[in-house]
Amino acid sequence: MASKKEKKELELTDLPGIGPAVAAKLESAGILDLMSLAVASPATISDSAGVSQAVARKAIQAARDLLDLGFSDGLEFAEKRANIHYITTGSKNLDELLGGKGIESRSITEAFGAFGSGKTQLGLSLAVNVQLPKDQGGAEGKCVFIDTEGTFRPARIKQFAEGVGANPDNVLKNILVARAFNSDHQMLLLDKISEMIKEGEPIKLLIIDSLTAHFRAEYSGRGQLADRQQKLNRYMHDLMKLAETYNLAVYVTNQVMANPAQLFGDPTTAIGGNIVGHASTYRLYLRRGKQGSRVAKLIDSPNLPDNEAVYFVTSAGLRDKA
Repeated sequence: MASKKEKKELELTDLPGIGPAVAAKLESAGILDLMSLAVASPATISDSAGVSQAVARKAIQAARDLLDLGFSDGLEFAEKRANIHYITTGSKNLDELLGGKGIESRSITEAFGAFGSGKTQLGLSLAVNVQLPKDQGGAEGKCVFIDTEGTFRPARIKQFAEGVGANPDNVLKNILVARAFNSDHQMLLLDKISEMIKEGEPIKLLIIDSLTAHFRAEYSGRGQLADRQQKLNRYMHDLMKLAETYNLAVYVTNQVMANPAQLFGDPTTAIGGNIVGHASTYRLYLRRGKQGSRVAKLIDSPNLPDNEAVYFVTSAGLRDKA
């Protein structure tokens, strides 16, 4: 009963100064829920909804009061994290590298590496595995796949689905694919995901392959670097907010470039610099290993040691043996 009441409270129109017309304007500007409103500025709300800054300020404050955005003690925080779910990669070695259960929700897991290192294959494997029952390492949910480079392959999904004993057509039906044609379209699709979840789609995983391709192509010169990083920063923050608000697991792939300043060791570095690096909860560097294997190196994590894992990409998915 309490959950029904809570759902009823979490409507934009329940706030002072927000009627159906204003709520519709806010929704068209991408502000679909109380959290989006609570973290917005009065100027943004005023411009997008056509209300005065005083009304906007009042609505923002009411949203903050309803959501109780203050501090909570460590025990309460631990309880909030109790509903986190995990999605197996298919490889026990790779799952162990990520803490034992695979990638986690409310987090961004970034994989970067050279062409052919297996970034997309890991994404396709996760898109299948998220649909598995929880006792098999899944989350019993759907996947959204934002494709920026034409990498989504239904035939590969069917192979991986057969590898876990699932119906290939049913698995494909539970993967919602969108091709993003530029960085603005890529950003707009995040709002669409919020809408779909609100309409009842049980989305548990968001994959972006690749995160930086459009940003890199559209802002190519050194003079445009600051603009690119600013836009990328906003996108990463929107991703973090989406993951946190809807308890989503987010997996993004990233391109690499050679760092000429690196004199020793591997000169490969991820695109996006510190902005992407700091926003990602877990960072994996993927490369080809011996005898057709792949090697994943955990570069950054809030709670796990840096380590490596060896796995294979097979026709049945990611496995520990070829």
